[in-house]
Amino acid sequence: MSGILEDRVAFITGAGGGLGAAHARVMAAEGAAIVVNDINREAAQAVVDEINAGGGRAVVNSSDITDYDDSLNAVKQALEAFGDLHIVVNNAGNNRDRMFASMTEEDWDAVIAVHLKGHFCISSHAVHYWRGQSKEGKAVDARIINTTSNAGLQGAIGQSNYAAAKAGIAALTLNQAAELGRYGITANSICPVARTGMTSAVPEMAERMKKPDDGSFDHYAPENVSSVIAWLASPAGGGITGRIIEAEGGRICICDGWRTTEGVDRGDHWAPAEIGAAMKELLAAETPAQKVWGS
Repeated sequence: MSGILEDRVAFITGAGGGLGAAHARVMAAEGAAIVVNDINREAAQAVVDEINAGGGRAVVNSSDITDYDDSLNAVKQALEAFGDLHIVVNNAGNNRDRMFASMTEEDWDAVIAVHLKGHFCISSHAVHYWRGQSKEGKAVDARIINTTSNAGLQGAIGQSNYAAAKAGIAALTLNQAAELGRYGITANSICPVARTGMTSAVPEMAERMKKPDDGSFDHYAPENVSSVIAWLASPAGGGITGRIIEAEGGRICICDGWRTTEGVDRGDHWAPAEIGAAMKELLAAETPAQKVWGS
C-alpha cells in the first residue's frame, strides 16, 4: 500500500477495537506498518488479519502498557518486526465512572494506570530509541500522538478519575512537545468525539452516536478522527507540535488551554479582607470556562 505514511512504522495501543482499530486500518491504508497492541489478543489478531488481507503490514502485540518493562518489549517487537519505529499512538483507555463521593481507590488507580501511566510507558521507551538515533547523527522524524478528552479539558460529572487522567495527558503533551523537539520528535494530543466501546456502553450516548441507516454521513464514525491522526503522523505533520486537536465528524479545531489574564495588581500587599474586591473585579472581566459535561 502507498499513501502519506509509506515506509513509516506505527505502534497503536488499544487497537483491538473502537478508535484504535480505526486508526490502525486508516494508517495501514496510507502505507504504514502497524503494531496492533491490545490486551485482548484475539481482537488484535482480527484487526491484523484484516489489514494483512488487504495488502497491508501488521503484527499483534499484547504487552501490558501499564508495565514499564513489558512496554520495552513492545517497542523491541516493533523494531524486530519492521526494522524501525516512527509513531506512537497512545489510544488505550478504560473507565470506572462514579460520582466523586462514591469513588474508591481501586476505581481511581485503575483509570490513572491505563490512561496516564500507559501514555508514559510506551512513549518513554520510544523516546529513548529516538534520542539514541538523534545522538548518533541520524535524522529523526518521530511522532507521539496522545489521546485526551473533553472530560479532561473541562471536566465531566461522574468521571473524576477519567477527567484527571485526561487532563494530565493534555499537560504531558505540552511538556513532551517542549522537551523533545530537539530530538526530532513532535507531540500532539487528539480529543476525539466518536463512537467507541465506552460510548456504546452508555445508553443515551449509544443512541445519539449510532450509525445512520440511511447512508448519510456517519458523523460519529471513528475513522473521522483517524484521518487527523494519520496526517499528524505523516511527514506533512512535522511542523505541528504541542497542540490539543479536537476532531468530531467533519469538524477539526484546536483547543485553547489555560491562559493567564491581565489580573489586578495593586503593587503592594493585599490584606485578606481586601481580596474580595479584587476577586469581584476579576470575575467581572473573565471569560467563563466551558461548562463541565453533565452539569
